[in-house]
Amino acid sequence: MAEIYDSHEQGEIVKKWLRENGGAIVMGLVIAFGGLFGFKQWQTWQVSKKQQASAEFEVMKEFLAGQQMDAALNNFLTLQNDYPDSPYTSLAALQMARARLETKQPDLAVGHYRFVMEEGQPKAIRVIARERLARTLLGLNQAEEALAIIQGEAEIMGFEARFAETRGDILFALDRRDEAIVAYQQALDELEEGAGDRETLIIKLEALGVVRADEAAAS
Repeated sequence: MAEIYDSHEQGEIVKKWLRENGGAIVMGLVIAFGGLFGFKQWQTWQVSKKQQASAEFEVMKEFLAGQQMDAALNNFLTLQNDYPDSPYTSLAALQMARARLETKQPDLAVGHYRFVMEEGQPKAIRVIARERLARTLLGLNQAEEALAIIQGEAEIMGFEARFAETRGDILFALDRRDEAIVAYQQALDELEEGAGDRETLIIKLEALGVVRADEAAAS
């Protein structure tokens, strides 16, 4: 009898607890399941967003291949406005910049490079855009601005030789001969075996009257 009473008493205690706390439990379940379904929806949305950005990018490439610049620009602007954080948008900007250079419109390429340098994803792509922007500005006879751009990045791992060579070209254009020599020599030192255009760097140094000891010994 005591056992039945205990069971009955325990049941009443549970019922009372549920009356007092049931709302919180239900709310917790709603939040938990809502969060789960919300996360699933967010994942689906992210995949859809990525696919849409990819589609815009591919269409833009087709237009560029067909030299349809205006049509390609429309797709790029869609990417820039609707998917600014997408890696596809950064890649699209680099391709648009290259197309502008090929069509002798370097001033328009500058804006695309600036966008990637400041907003590009992943962040590593910003380094590429910075070096290309500096070189484009140099071609526009804006050497001082180009120098400020090329010297404004501290994290250039993997691009040390390229940055040094570009800096050397800019310094040479500014008639800062000694600094250009140092930059070219640094570019040679940073250049990995079999990578880059070593011969061009040597020619640039020789044009400045420099013969490296290791090159002289090899000749």
